[in-house]
Amino acid sequence: MQVLTDTVFPFDARGVAKRFRHAAIFGALEALHHGETMRFINDHDPLPLLGQIQQRYGAQVRYSYQQRDSNQVVIDFTIQLAEAEPAPQQGGCGGGGGCGCSGG
Repeated sequence: MQVLTDTVFPFDARGVAKRFRHAAIFGALEALHHGETMRFINDHDPLPLLGQIQQRYGAQVRYSYQQRDSNQVVIDFTIQLAEAEPAPQQGGCGGGGGCGCSGG
């Protein structure tokens, strides 16, 4: 499957109320299509979130740190869909644009 775009969409989590952050991040990831990247900016390293993303999306979402300081963390999350890979049977996103969890 070829990459559709090299577009990077910024997502500054510092401006999202803490109680809505994870849901907003999942929603943003689920709106991305194959090859698109969300540049996540936060004031701390979101290790529990990274674990949730891995558990929820598996290899469909890859990440790489762009900056990892004590006062600012920048992570690029990129959607990588495999052509023959079926959507997860459980724990998927339940729909959305391009993450592959919607099964259609």
